Amino acid sequence: MEFLLNALKAAAEPTRLRLLSLCAHGELTVTELTQILGQSQPRVSRHLKLLCEAGLLERFREGIWAYYRLAERGAVAELARTLVDAIPSDDAGLALDLERLDLIKQGRREAADRYFSENAARWHEIRGLHVPEREVEAALLSLLPQEGIADLLDVGTGTGRMLELFGPRIAHGLGIDASREMLAVARVSLEQAGLRHCQVRLGEMYQLALPGQSQDAVIFHQVLHYAEEPADALAEAARVLRPGGIMLVVDFARHELEYLREQHAHRRLGFTDAEMGNWLRRAGMNPDPVRVLPGDPLTVCIWRAIRADTSSTRLRPSPTP
Repeated sequence: MEFLLNALKAAAEPTRLRLLSLCAHGELTVTELTQILGQSQPRVSRHLKLLCEAGLLERFREGIWAYYRLAERGAVAELARTLVDAIPSDDAGLALDLERLDLIKQGRREAADRYFSENAARWHEIRGLHVPEREVEAALLSLLPQEGIADLLDVGTGTGRMLELFGPRIAHGLGIDASREMLAVARVSLEQAGLRHCQVRLGEMYQLALPGQSQDAVIFHQVLHYAEEPADALAEAARVLRPGGIMLVVDFARHELEYLREQHAHRRLGFTDAEMGNWLRRAGMNPDPVRVLPGDPLTVCIWRAIRADTSSTRLRPSPTP
């Protein structure tokens, strides 16, 4: 009962209720919350600290920035949502806060659009070398079950497209990327898609800040050809998969387009089925036959593998031929 009383005490203050409401609408930094509330940063930080200690808010770092959002898991997560829902929708103060929040989000969208426009030509050039992305996505959708996936991890999430694609099927999605600029694009995409159960975080594929056996599915979508050590990335992803969990790896078959190293920072010119299969097996995964989507000049391959567990058949639907 003590944790419940602490949470109620933490929320029983006007500014802290406003913070709960704002953080229920997305991930916000101290600077953004200060702009919305019109209060000093030290004061806002103290309120946030109390709410985090009570378990009503979650805090995570992204470089020098700290983001806050309404708690989704933990002993008082349900109470946090109940308190937010209890705030009258016609409250004048709340309406003004949400207007200011809209301005913050508009600024994010404009910054994301600028970054996307500056880099779109490079992305479109790569896409023009292989099978249309809609065919890749259709194949991916056929390789994950429509139900039963609570937690999905997208490694190297980029624009967050995989979270958008699978968001309607999952209870919780997390995207990891090493680029703050790409994370900004992904946050805008997820916000516009209304996928509040999906988040993105700054992180490295070789050291995932997640406990072991915490995910039902992991996706690498056109990521491993940038990796110095693909086998290490696969092993780390396998570590966080629950027994019977699914890993999907989308990448190019071995090719000879050397200019992709020089102009697009590719570290690997695709992969053979044999080497990918060996890496997956060494990581404790049981790979299925590779799915091949021929293109000109690049062929896309999708490797699907199951986290080894002889006592469970959970999340093991037969792959579509």
